[in-house]
Amino acid sequence: MHSKFRTFAGQLLIASQIFILFLLLFENKLVIPAWLQTIGRMHPLILHFPIVILLLAMLLEFFSFRPEYAKNPFYRNFLHNLLLAGSLLAAVTVIMGLFLSKEEGYEGEILTYHKWTGVGIFFFASFIYFIRNSSWYKAPVAKAGSLLTVAALVVTGHYGAALTHGMNFIWEPIESTKEAAAVSPDEAIVFTHIVQPILEQKCTSCHNPDKMKGQLSLTDAQSLLKGGKSGKLLVPGNPEISLLLQRIHLPNDEKKHMPPIGKPQLTPQETAILNLWIKDQAKIDKKLASYPENDSLRFLAAAYLRPAGQMEAYDFEPADEDEITALNSDYRTIVPVAKNSPALAVNIYNRATYTSRQLNDLESIRKQVISLNLNKLPVKDADLEIIGKFENLQRLNLNFTEISAGGLKALTGLKNLSSLAISGTKIKYGELSALLPAFKNLKTVSVWNTPLSEPEIAQLQKANGNLAIIGGFKDDGKNMLRLNPPQMKNSSPVFAGTMALQLKHPINGVEIRYTMDGSEPDSVKSPLVSDKMLLTKSENIKAKAFKNGWYGSETVQFDVYKSSLQPDSVQLLAPLNRVHQATGAKTFFDRKLGVIGANNPAWANNWAAVKDNDMILVSEFKKPALISSVGIHYMIEEDTGIFPPETVEVWGGKDAESMKLLSKFQTAMPAKGDKPSLKTMEGKFKPQTVSCLKIVAKPLNKIPEWHKNKGGKALLLVDEMFLN
Repeated sequence: MHSKFRTFAGQLLIASQIFILFLLLFENKLVIPAWLQTIGRMHPLILHFPIVILLLAMLLEFFSFRPEYAKNPFYRNFLHNLLLAGSLLAAVTVIMGLFLSKEEGYEGEILTYHKWTGVGIFFFASFIYFIRNSSWYKAPVAKAGSLLTVAALVVTGHYGAALTHGMNFIWEPIESTKEAAAVSPDEAIVFTHIVQPILEQKCTSCHNPDKMKGQLSLTDAQSLLKGGKSGKLLVPGNPEISLLLQRIHLPNDEKKHMPPIGKPQLTPQETAILNLWIKDQAKIDKKLASYPENDSLRFLAAAYLRPAGQMEAYDFEPADEDEITALNSDYRTIVPVAKNSPALAVNIYNRATYTSRQLNDLESIRKQVISLNLNKLPVKDADLEIIGKFENLQRLNLNFTEISAGGLKALTGLKNLSSLAISGTKIKYGELSALLPAFKNLKTVSVWNTPLSEPEIAQLQKANGNLAIIGGFKDDGKNMLRLNPPQMKNSSPVFAGTMALQLKHPINGVEIRYTMDGSEPDSVKSPLVSDKMLLTKSENIKAKAFKNGWYGSETVQFDVYKSSLQPDSVQLLAPLNRVHQATGAKTFFDRKLGVIGANNPAWANNWAAVKDNDMILVSEFKKPALISSVGIHYMIEEDTGIFPPETVEVWGGKDAESMKLLSKFQTAMPAKGDKPSLKTMEGKFKPQTVSCLKIVAKPLNKIPEWHKNKGGKALLLVDEMFLN
């Protein structure tokens, strides 16, 4: 290398050291613009060059004091240049890595280890470059330095791979071949033994405490329920609007599809398990054995458990995978009953779409079907003729179908049938008593909610000693149920003059009682809701439904807001956050309130936000308006960095040039661990007649020290403003 160029490169190396020290010292204050983020994302591309060059340089350095190399000018010159190039490229890689680490999703111990070992390699390699010509730099020092640098490169690379692919990336192929610990179905917990392993295999490489993409970790139940930057991941009981399932069901080429393209994708069975688990309220501690024997989730979960005993062997060949995939639909699922088992479980859903064809379509896999669930479908006797051909069928659920005892005769030829569920049907004692002896291998029959009386069930049990007759619960009308809460039917909770409050209930004869003083409604003293109830100001209303023979509903709260003034024109003087634009300036007076939860359309459509600048709204009135208060409706979700305004200023006057400060107000900040909530803050002042009104809401400039994003700027979300 030319001496002048080497001198310049050496000076550049010193400048790089100073710049990197600067970045490290002021790391918490760094804000990386978009164009530098692009440079930071080149870190995975560039890092291979310094690794290879420094490995080669350290190999040459290890032997550099051998006589044949020490006196070789080309060897020493080449090594010196190689070490300089490797150190400079290491500097570039470190700078890019520091830029990349400021993006969301990178945090935790692994990032810390990766960052400091990488920085250490750069400074140590630079140190070797500058001191290697010193008189005290001898062979032992060179060898020790070379070995230390190589070891640091390996460790740093390992932590980098862990950030990108997960901590267990290297050993995963070996460990994946190991058998899971035997878990008895009676002991298995659905989340711990089925749901969590699916997430670990397909999700946690990007969503763990050390690499929280989207501020989301999926390594434990608490983190899963907490959600991430986009909001709650699960809506228990509603898989259709749960963000987890929405992302999974996006087309593979969609940017937000999860897992991303190139990562192992979920199988249809895994997706179905997650769907059914969320539908069942996403319970963390529920045991598999607590689900009904013919429950769909119980069937699917069996495929993810290695039985404690020997898995049942079948003498038939597995069905064609493509055939199974083609037969699966929104209303029919077909899955193996266990890993590597040829036996299949079939579940058919949706009463409105059911036809006999859905059974006929299974002709090609009838030998492999051992479980069939037709619960609450309009199955008739003719359909049982089709089912009678499923020669290996073991479990059949006909609960609440339209079959008769005559139709069941078509099933007596099923030699493997061991479980039959006919609860909720019209089968009578005499018919069933004559029919049961024809089922030679039947072990259980479920007959609850049928015309059979308890004495008749006992008589059937006595006559069929080896058969378990399950009577179960029968509703005699004495078991009280809880009413669901009343619902608000007004088109908007925001009104200008008066509001006729409309609280309704889907069950006839229900009384709805309410309070507006913060107390709990009761069934005697609290006033009844009526069509004549008029509200004239903002209120917090508690309501509860009551009816004889029912338990009262849970208390529900409704907030209504009065906003008597509507500006003729509105404009924003500063930009909104690019993610939360809503309908721009019109958002604040459209009488549409947002909600908490990123998977609800009202989250995306009704919230306007700012972070890097103030929210400045100017309103004009063609006819001067008398105003004495301004209210702002906002969201708090401290965990994701959504805080109230730091202050709100209200300015007013006859025009933009003559406005004066009418009010400046603020509210309390949330504490650590506070639940997400929707709040209103209001500033009151002496009545003023204005034609021009300016509202300035300032986002919190410095997040508290207890927060994970301490010192950063908070996001301010506002959906409505109230002028009175």
